[in-house]
Amino acid sequence: MKSDDQPICRLAEHSDVPALSVLFDAYRQFYGQQSDVAGAEAFLRKNMEERRSVIYLVPQAAHEGADLLGFAQLYPTLSSISMQRVWTLNDLYVLPVSRGHGVGSSLLDAVAAHARESGAKGVELSTAADNLTARRLYEKAGYVRDLTFVHYFLSLEG
Repeated sequence: MKSDDQPICRLAEHSDVPALSVLFDAYRQFYGQQSDVAGAEAFLRKNMEERRSVIYLVPQAAHEGADLLGFAQLYPTLSSISMQRVWTLNDLYVLPVSRGHGVGSSLLDAVAAHARESGAKGVELSTAADNLTARRLYEKAGYVRDLTFVHYFLSLEG
């Protein structure tokens, strides 16, 4: 349950894409990518237009100098074993100045509510093993580390 002082999340709209692109670019840089705001905007715009993802955001409130404080982007997938929808929380980012103020928790609450409302089995996510701050946030929100499956990735680049 949200407290009165927890930041309010809402679904992103097409008009949010320019401001969201700046935040998404910062997220990508956090993971070592080169800045590409134009590419971020094109990517997000296409995701929204083609309904490939669902994006929640926390608009600027008390913090000056930022239009948005954080965002979470979900992608739909299916579980063949359970024959149910699963959401992949692929991206979650909170501006450094806004961390520790409930923005991440508010985003995770919105993600869980969206998954429940869509009849999903659950929400899956992954994060860097050394991202202890994110891991604590996820565990506090009830996410459990998967000890059953080992995940692999095949890189098709270079």
